[in-house]
Amino acid sequence: MNKKPLIIACIIIAAILSGGAYLAMSNKDDKAKDQMIEKTNAQLQLEKPTSAEPAQTAKPGSYVIYTTDVIANTSGTKLLFFHAPWCPQCRALEADIKSKGVPSGVSIIKVDYDTHQDLREKYGVTLQTTVVKIDDSGNLVKKFVAYDDPSLAAIESNLL
Repeated sequence: MNKKPLIIACIIIAAILSGGAYLAMSNKDDKAKDQMIEKTNAQLQLEKPTSAEPAQTAKPGSYVIYTTDVIANTSGTKLLFFHAPWCPQCRALEADIKSKGVPSGVSIIKVDYDTHQDLREKYGVTLQTTVVKIDDSGNLVKKFVAYDDPSLAAIESNLL
């Protein structure tokens, strides 16, 4: 009796079962990614000001979310913090800023790293946790990547 057809049939069945298992696993991963994206988008929606809100002004010593008019309406030293909600270093730096408070005369403006690609391009930002010091016209003065040391003390020693 020739066993070749039986072996070939077993190989085909094994390939079909392996492919089905792979597809099932990849669909599960896609669902997890979709849930993470939805969660991140929901967080961003909570942070975005509505068009009905008045122009946002950051008083020196405050930590605010970026809007198109906040730079022009803010006095004192302005730092743009390129933050991503999925980034552990960003979350650590934000927690440090919130716990220690923003230094007097400084405004830290939180810019969403994922949605403000125009600002990333303008200031040459290629990594989240980058903090950019800007002048009153919005021009780059200096920048610092706080990825390896996500602390307010590191920002102060490198930018202030």
